[in-house]
Amino acid sequence: MHQALAVPHRSLYFPYQVYPAYLPSSAALTRSPVVIVGAGPIGLTLALELARYGVRSTVLASQQQVCEGSRAIVFTRRSMEILQQVGVSDAVTERGLPWRFGNSYYRGQRVFRMEAPVDEHDRFAPMTNLQQQFLEQYLVEAAQAQPLIELRWGNKVIDIEQGVEGACLQVDTPVGPYALEADWVVAADGARSGLRSMLGLKLDGASYEGKFVIADIRITLDLPTERLAFFDPPWNPGNTVLMHREPGDIWRIDYQLPAHETPEQALHPDSLYPRIDAQLAMLGLEHLTWELDWSSVYSARALTLAEYVHGRVIFAGDAAHLLPIFGVRGANTGFQDCHDLGWKLALHLKGVVGEKVLASYSEERVKAAWEIIEEAGKSTRFMAPPSRGYRLLRDAVLSLSLSQAFVRPLYHWRTSRPHNYADSCLNAEDDDNMLFHTGPSNGAPLLNVRLAAQHYLFDDLEAAYHLICFTGVGGLDAALLDEVQAVRSQGLPVQVIAVALPGADQVVGADLTLTDVDGLFSARYGVPQAGAAYLARPDQHVCARWLHLSALRLRAGLNRACGYNGSHDA
Repeated sequence: MHQALAVPHRSLYFPYQVYPAYLPSSAALTRSPVVIVGAGPIGLTLALELARYGVRSTVLASQQQVCEGSRAIVFTRRSMEILQQVGVSDAVTERGLPWRFGNSYYRGQRVFRMEAPVDEHDRFAPMTNLQQQFLEQYLVEAAQAQPLIELRWGNKVIDIEQGVEGACLQVDTPVGPYALEADWVVAADGARSGLRSMLGLKLDGASYEGKFVIADIRITLDLPTERLAFFDPPWNPGNTVLMHREPGDIWRIDYQLPAHETPEQALHPDSLYPRIDAQLAMLGLEHLTWELDWSSVYSARALTLAEYVHGRVIFAGDAAHLLPIFGVRGANTGFQDCHDLGWKLALHLKGVVGEKVLASYSEERVKAAWEIIEEAGKSTRFMAPPSRGYRLLRDAVLSLSLSQAFVRPLYHWRTSRPHNYADSCLNAEDDDNMLFHTGPSNGAPLLNVRLAAQHYLFDDLEAAYHLICFTGVGGLDAALLDEVQAVRSQGLPVQVIAVALPGADQVVGADLTLTDVDGLFSARYGVPQAGAAYLARPDQHVCARWLHLSALRLRAGLNRACGYNGSHDA
């Protein structure tokens, strides 16, 4: 019988609570459309995303409380846009710390300063720091308020059998196991995924030898919320140290370990405390007192499954891939998995899209993982050189950077960014994508637009395909609206957004009319004239754009975006 820890985790700043374990009964549901294994940020975000489309899910949490320790602490703008869709971004913004600058130091000199770009259309900061426990708590509260989500604490999957129409899980509880059937199972059970092991799946890629200690300490420092990286510090020669501010006077210190030091040795107080003292002393802060909240050891890994869909089991987040944290790629990549998978699985279950749509999840996200691995590998090899040759190259860059500006951009840590599905099978082939000179191209995410002081385009996006029509005084073409109504009658959600000239009233047939003040919206989307349009998938990635849109062209674009390549009556 599975017994989760029933004592709240210790923390200096987070009020842990233990949730009652779910105990099976004769009245319990024994089949769910979707069972999500894992109640971390990825599993809970996916459950909330599915609920937006009216799909019920059961989430299994092997523990009875949210994660121990801060773990993921940096969330990108794109992650915040995704969290906005599931209703928790306001809570994250209220507690989190926004930032945009990163600093690299060598021999007491700042040799590089990264500045993430911002503009007036950004609703969120480039990065927001918040401990993972808080994010999980917000997601738990949102899930508990959603009647389509059942969250079962203290339930651990111990076996799985797959069939043609679904899968059957054996789930252990404090009173013994029970069987739970599902049409689909999503493995969001983290880096040590039990489901991955049960299916005998292996990750491909590289694991790096360098190990890092994470130590969260409570200390009051008069330093800005910026990423700090120290290369070859006197107290840790040849290695790297990182620092991040977290809410509540908590600071994250990551430092690289000497070769051959074990995690047990590294986390012993006799090793941990003097090193933290040495880092503070290097900054002239040795007179300040501090308390340790949590510590752990991690290794840089760049690994992914070759496929994310295995029968009736779909993998997401760290269960699907393990990525270096340099460039804040771990959880942030997982959120993009959720956003890609959620609508595809939901509409597949409803039977309103073709088989290619669900299959495209694996195609798109595996390719994204490999691109991240290639890019993150460059950062990892610079932060923690895996061989003598790489170390010599890194040390040469460090030395030159003291006097030569041209090498300093090599310090850039290649921050996580939204993936561009430019070659997705869901993108239109015969649209006008190549005739646009600017604006988001096919595969890229939509660009947010600031419409008023506290109002943005993404605030109005629904759980649907988005048809954005740039229209003049005449409004929308009747045949176009007939085509939209035809696909809606078959269950396909489509939101029609009219971008109208200043002074235009509500455009007939549009779900939402936005006024294009001073042509700002059109300019941002590279639209030269009325009659142009964009079609975006429910995850906000563009899949077609036209300079002139007709009902026939819209039908072709929707067919393609729904996984039908021919003349299927969408």
